[in-house]
Amino acid sequence: MLDRIRRRVGAAGISLRGLFVAGDRLRPALRLCATLSWREIDKAERQAGQRGAVIGLGWGFVAALLVSLAGCAVGPDFTPPLAPVADTWLEWRNKSLQTGPEEYRDWWRVFHDPILDRLIDIAYSQNLTLLSAGTKVLQARAQLGIAIGEFWPQKQGALGTASYNLLSQANAQSSPASGVGQSSPSPGLKIINFWSDGIGVQAAWELDFWGKFRRGVESADSAYLGSIATYDDVLVTLLGDVASTYVGIRTLEKQIAIARENVVKQRGILQIARDRYKGGAATLLDVYQAENILGTTEATVPQLTIQLQQGLNALRVLLGMAPEPLGFLLARSTGHIPATPPKVVVGVPADLLRRRPDIRAAELKAAAQSAQVGVAAADLYPAISISGAFGGLASNVGGHNLWQAFHPVGQAFSVGPSFQWNLLNYGQITNNVRLQDATLQEYLVDYQNTVLKAQQEVENGISTFLLSRSQAEYLHRSVVAANGALHIATLEYQQGTRDFTTVLTAEQNLYQAENNLAMATGNISTGLVSVFRALGGGWQIRDGNGFLNAATTEEMRSRTNWGELLPPASEPPLPAPGLPGPEDRGPTVRAPEW
Repeated sequence: MLDRIRRRVGAAGISLRGLFVAGDRLRPALRLCATLSWREIDKAERQAGQRGAVIGLGWGFVAALLVSLAGCAVGPDFTPPLAPVADTWLEWRNKSLQTGPEEYRDWWRVFHDPILDRLIDIAYSQNLTLLSAGTKVLQARAQLGIAIGEFWPQKQGALGTASYNLLSQANAQSSPASGVGQSSPSPGLKIINFWSDGIGVQAAWELDFWGKFRRGVESADSAYLGSIATYDDVLVTLLGDVASTYVGIRTLEKQIAIARENVVKQRGILQIARDRYKGGAATLLDVYQAENILGTTEATVPQLTIQLQQGLNALRVLLGMAPEPLGFLLARSTGHIPATPPKVVVGVPADLLRRRPDIRAAELKAAAQSAQVGVAAADLYPAISISGAFGGLASNVGGHNLWQAFHPVGQAFSVGPSFQWNLLNYGQITNNVRLQDATLQEYLVDYQNTVLKAQQEVENGISTFLLSRSQAEYLHRSVVAANGALHIATLEYQQGTRDFTTVLTAEQNLYQAENNLAMATGNISTGLVSVFRALGGGWQIRDGNGFLNAATTEEMRSRTNWGELLPPASEPPLPAPGLPGPEDRGPTVRAPEW
């Protein structure tokens, strides 16, 4: 193929010998691109009327070469990696689980707790971590705009100069306007000072023969979509954190209430021990033992209150609120642990690949890196550019004047192709390609690991949910028995037929059983929250909404011209894919975004 190219180029009168000095390096890229359309070239030659037409056929070849290679993009085309996915969940036979389809858009509503619903709404509108993730979406979108602009003429601008020049009398050939060693504007004139001016435009366009800039757009587009998936992942995590923190708060409130109830019971038993001691029916040992049990139970209240305050503080951060009372949000159902439905739809493991944002984000991260391999590989081949300049130049030498820079007599232009090929890069470019490829492989493995961890999280949540239910059933029976044992032991102690040790043991057993039941009940709800969080639902609530709240939007628009990327808060936001994937990437050649 290279020999044929040389013959065609020679017939066209175009000297590209330097371009093919390292033909062996160019050959793989030409094979990767489509075969050159020699039929189009022959047609152009026939229309030109002769094969030796230097200018017409030469530019025809260049045009054909541009058309043929414009669609070439070196580097790998991304394909989603395979990941190990189970067919079913381990507990799929459990009657509390169902494997039907479900989107989990508003999964927290299964608890039928209006306070939790309200907390979710506040967190979605005020959480600062989510807001930060939204700004990163705009960062990635702006970076995509930069990548799109790289495809078009990379250097362009309007230039204007006006200068007073003094020539060196020690070097008659010097000219400050054109550089040392070049001729002065008017040879033969004994002028050592003059004015000169110039105005014009210039541009340089590195043509994307090897897909370097298109791969850059592809990478930036994947990174942008990945930032949306990351935003969705932050949202899913936020919803799960709010729900689990709320359940934890209600569980601690229940534990504190249980501790206080047991304090009341133990104070009554302590009074019985004191009365019997005063009556001579018991020793002081019974009183001390009763006080010991009571003090231990009373001490749990401050300890649990510390944990409760920590939970409330964590909830304030999730809600984007400064330290302030939360009674107006939480007081109406203090100590009521959200109840779970009897059955839960968990789908099948394969659903995670299309629904979990972190899996999509990992896939898009690998897709962005795959395009970077092509960006690096493009540096192995010559960078071919077209540059040109047009303008006017004039001086006041030889009867001319500076205004002639704006007249036809002062016009000047230049245009032509050029190429640059880093032949002796001492392995830097090749090793950069290897670096990018190894990084790609790392991200592919990370994607597979993300899929595995997602399944692990679902299985952990299912186990916690189901086994905590069984634990709560056992503990409920234990509480009933402990209440009965304490009641009988207290009566028999009062009657003098039972020693005080039995009463103490019954007191401890009751408090422990009731406290464990409260924790197990909370674990049921927390386990279900973990299941829903692991299944990746909830991100759908951003549909139709922007990534920033109204106040932040207006603040940024007042500071910077965001154009259409950030519409006013009063207007609908730019559409974004529901849960982005590589298939949502746009074309690699697009109009610049101003």
